[in-house]
Amino acid sequence: MKNKIILLISIFLLSFGVNAQLDRSIMPKGGPTPKISLKTPKEFKLKNGIKVLVVEDHKLPRVSYSVRIDNGPILEGDKAGVLSIISAMLGNGTTTISKDEFNEEIDFLGANVNIGFGGSFASSLTKHSDRILELMSDGIINPLLTEEEFNKQKEQLIEGLKSDEKSLDAISARVGNALSYGKNHVYGEFITEKSLEEVNFSDVLEFQKKYTNPNNAYIVVIGDVDYKEVKKSIIEKFSSWKKAKNIEYLTPEFTSNVELSQFNFIDLPTATQSSISITNNVDLKMNDEDYFAALITNNILGGGGEGYLFKNLREDKAYTYGAYSSLGSNRYGVERFKAGAKVRNIVTDSAVTEIVNEIVRIRTELVDAQLLKNAKAKYVGNFIMRLERPQTVANYALNIKLNNLPEDFYETYLEKINAVTQDDVKRVANRFFDIGRSRIIIVGKGSDVVANLEKVGFPINYFDKYANPVAKPVFNKAIPKGLTALDVMSNYIKSIGGKEKISAINSLVTKASVTIPGAPFAPEAISKKMMPNKTSFEMKANMGGQTISLMKRNFSGEKGYMEQQGQKIMMSEKELEEAKNVQGIFEELYFTEDQLELVSINSIDGEDVYKVKVTKNDKVSYRLYNVETGYLISLEEEDENKNISSTKYGDYKNVNSIMVPYFMQVNAGGQELEFNFTEVLINVSLKDSDFY
Repeated sequence: MKNKIILLISIFLLSFGVNAQLDRSIMPKGGPTPKISLKTPKEFKLKNGIKVLVVEDHKLPRVSYSVRIDNGPILEGDKAGVLSIISAMLGNGTTTISKDEFNEEIDFLGANVNIGFGGSFASSLTKHSDRILELMSDGIINPLLTEEEFNKQKEQLIEGLKSDEKSLDAISARVGNALSYGKNHVYGEFITEKSLEEVNFSDVLEFQKKYTNPNNAYIVVIGDVDYKEVKKSIIEKFSSWKKAKNIEYLTPEFTSNVELSQFNFIDLPTATQSSISITNNVDLKMNDEDYFAALITNNILGGGGEGYLFKNLREDKAYTYGAYSSLGSNRYGVERFKAGAKVRNIVTDSAVTEIVNEIVRIRTELVDAQLLKNAKAKYVGNFIMRLERPQTVANYALNIKLNNLPEDFYETYLEKINAVTQDDVKRVANRFFDIGRSRIIIVGKGSDVVANLEKVGFPINYFDKYANPVAKPVFNKAIPKGLTALDVMSNYIKSIGGKEKISAINSLVTKASVTIPGAPFAPEAISKKMMPNKTSFEMKANMGGQTISLMKRNFSGEKGYMEQQGQKIMMSEKELEEAKNVQGIFEELYFTEDQLELVSINSIDGEDVYKVKVTKNDKVSYRLYNVETGYLISLEEEDENKNISSTKYGDYKNVNSIMVPYFMQVNAGGQELEFNFTEVLINVSLKDSDFY
């Protein structure tokens, strides 16, 4: 049947080509800009203040409900984190329906219900709409909030903060907001372990009662419904929601930009790359006459793969995987412009220069006409695609209300996008991309990047991970006279057991539980090594009661292969040569003086480390050894494409009088894997068949 279908399609295409005789050298003309017609909602209001918008659409037997509680920004102050805890606790049943029963019924109905703090959404087939509305209203008005769940979510939030301690993205976002707005600003405050310690279960109940109320609530209904029937149903299910009294709503204040551009540097000694964010505050609302030109201008600068930043920093310079910009807007006119990327340490200063150049370029040169046309076409396509989602249409209806927009804002959206000119782009870039008064926020390894940043010309102010000003850190300490890299290697060998014991190791087998961010399973990794250079590595996972091999890499000393998803690929000549050049199980035993250079002594997390450069077979790597313990704590390598991968080691334990790391963290290509070792075996019997 499949072959017949392909044959029929081929005949159709062939006959079409003969009859039509298409000239493929001529680009097809674009069709007319589609007309956007958003139905005007019917409206009514409940006595408790809820405003309801209903859009009847009978094309499909489906309905969606969106609930928005328009509290505006909430300043948490000393109890920063209470709203995050509440959000995590919601949607776990109601005071009348347990969590399991709530979720099971939703699954049974094939529906979708999401209860959040300040906003909820539900969708289902029309025949289940009344029940879904009932479940959602119950979840909003009568959420099941227990102290047990509070303690669980609070602990998870604390663990999340700990895992973010060395995250470039987390540190950059936290410090960027705090410096741009101020720590006591609603957009600048952040969660800490200290602020979480101040949050009690009673705070959750108090915040929930205070801010989850119908005073400024909106309900948007879109789908196959009858207005009179849905109105009756909403009144029945939401009238019991009591109106709150004396609620004061916050209006965020605009914070001025710095007088002159400056570097704000946060030292992260363990970083293998730098996070760069060039930012300034902007006053931009959706009803601003420059709003549509601002969207297009940001898209041209850094909205995607076609942007100036991406083409320069990735395609031309190969500094990064991606470089982007964003330009925020809200009804208060308190937002930020940001442009940046994550780049290799060695090119941090160069990347800053290129980002600045591209911002200057869009401010001083007219954009290419075809590029402007393409940017418009991208926005038109994305806008039309978004209209297919009921939730998007609901958001548009609310945006008109909340942002004081004209009723035809979205119906004329494409017309206004297409009206943006080259002069508009240049003018808007000068208005919003204030490169002369920007903060250049960099999170990175100071010992590798600051010396070059100092040559760029902007003043440098130093901050810790929580936006507190600090003195310039001491990045490199003096190397003791006479100390060499070979001495560091000898000290390492001595610290883990001594040369005699290490040299007597003929095989090493390890098993580890692997944590992969976002993966629904925790694989097991099994590594085998045997002298002189035989290696085997396999990652397995249990899926559906079966153990499945995810990937395998074997090298026998002479030949090797990689196997993934049942596909076996033999090692290339280059890969074989690299594998053969690996010496022993502990390479430090075999390094020679001409391969090593003691580069510096740095401070990482309050402890001094030796940084040793290793050059072997024209390949450079860096090894970091703890000065006090002698242990290897990090290995950094650069591939032929100049991409950096790092491996961190810790939790050393005694195995047969040899100190072995039981923790390993691998970061390659932006993917981070954690290995927690469950078993380490030394000098066990292995066969040649284990390696091929």
